[in-house]
Amino acid sequence: MGQKKINIALAGATGAVGDQMITCLEEREFPIKSIKLLASRRSAGRKLNFNGQSIEVEELTENSFKGIDIALFSAGGSTSKKFAPIAAKSGCIVIDNSSAWRMDPAVPLVVPEVNPQAIADYTNKGIIANPNCSTIQMVVALFPIHKQFKIKRIVVSTYQAVSGTGKKAIAELFDQTRAMINFLDIKKNVYPHRIAFNCLPHIDQFEENGYTKEEMKMVNETRKIMEDDTIGITATTVRVPVFFSHSEAVNVETVKPVSAARVQDLLKNAPGVKLVDDPSNNLYPLAIDAAGHDLTFVGRIRDDESLENGINLWIVADNIRKGAATNAVQIAELLAQQYL
Repeated sequence: MGQKKINIALAGATGAVGDQMITCLEEREFPIKSIKLLASRRSAGRKLNFNGQSIEVEELTENSFKGIDIALFSAGGSTSKKFAPIAAKSGCIVIDNSSAWRMDPAVPLVVPEVNPQAIADYTNKGIIANPNCSTIQMVVALFPIHKQFKIKRIVVSTYQAVSGTGKKAIAELFDQTRAMINFLDIKKNVYPHRIAFNCLPHIDQFEENGYTKEEMKMVNETRKIMEDDTIGITATTVRVPVFFSHSEAVNVETVKPVSAARVQDLLKNAPGVKLVDDPSNNLYPLAIDAAGHDLTFVGRIRDDESLENGINLWIVADNIRKGAATNAVQIAELLAQQYL
């Protein structure tokens, strides 16, 4: 880590990802000179702790970014579309966690373990996009396979935690679970159906092709991050009654001959990956074990016996940490070390 101290602003500081960004900055000992915590008018005035200090949350305005080096945004797409260009014009670099800028060809979409070189393109608009949580963990696990064997096709089904929807969804799962156990009426506000003891094959809005936006994010973002539009990708994304960590069943077809044993060896030392793959001892990645960690856990690696060059994997990561906050802070670290 370079010695230069950085002035940081955090937009969306009071949300689930904002909370975790504060924690990640503390845990990773990011070289902070000053930090400004920003949120909507209704959250302004709240006090949040950072490195033992009580810091008052300020209202996000057009004048919030003077003297800021890096602005971490986790305040939703409409807020990012409005304020990210303003922040960049003020002279700071925006790392945005929403979907607002991800597919803009002038904006780099970055996972540090996969395409750190893309950070250099921040100069185009002063904005770097943080990918979708379910995309991040998948590409961390698959990029080493792609480099070695060239991926031809990906089929992914996700099992996504409610924290991906935010604090209100966490509360809804908790409240519905408690209500069911106590035979009380179920209230649903966040999701169109009960989430407790249920699975919803519906994340984000449905598009004309029958897929949801979440599913198409995984398709389009994966190709952009891995810099290969030839990869065939199809996704089914499902919300499950889990608080933290997304799980993914991934089937990969490669161009070059591949085997489970070779993929296991490859992923043992892959950056950002922890191999947990000993089924004989019931060891495989679990959502509850990944929660609170920054690594992407991979297991259940096995040959696809229906396909000549096919592999199945089970990929799990904390969606609020590696899937959002940690990835953004890792980008900020590279900016501080190499570009500022």
